[in-house]
Amino acid sequence: MKILAISGSARSVSTNTALLKAMQGLAPEGMTVKVFDRIGSLPVFSPDLEAENTPAAIQVLIAQVAQADGVIISSPEYVRAIPGGMKNVIDWMVSRAEIIGKPIALVHASHRGEDMLASMRLVLSTVSNRFLDRHFLQLPLVGKSPEEVATLVMQPEFRMQVIEFLRGFSDEIARCQ
Repeated sequence: MKILAISGSARSVSTNTALLKAMQGLAPEGMTVKVFDRIGSLPVFSPDLEAENTPAAIQVLIAQVAQADGVIISSPEYVRAIPGGMKNVIDWMVSRAEIIGKPIALVHASHRGEDMLASMRLVLSTVSNRFLDRHFLQLPLVGKSPEEVATLVMQPEFRMQVIEFLRGFSDEIARCQ
């Protein structure tokens, strides 16, 4: 089972990216988690750049989405909303068949951010009819360095939560297929 984990942060020391990278090592047998953390390098969405004009970086991302059995998104909250880079990725995907019907789950690396999460849930349920709203993982990691996140995620309580989340996501994907 192939999972594409998209970080909604452009920061090089992002807790969201660090959480997704830590999840890679906890994936159950038979599951691979590939982290996409280049959101800040993507061009701004424009309908004029779709079809044969699609930029190469977007073609790579869309190919990764197409190859994935499911998508995990972890995004920070900026000014109580979805960050521009994350919304840009969603805008690039929304008119494409690769995301339709793709199981999507949210992970959140903060104890706050309810406004962004509510908005993200609305947007993702519009993008895919397989957005798994009830399948969610939230860990209080805000303000931690990538090294601290990696250490914390390996602590028994967080480690078990991550493993249960990934197993549950795998089960949800199997039900969708």
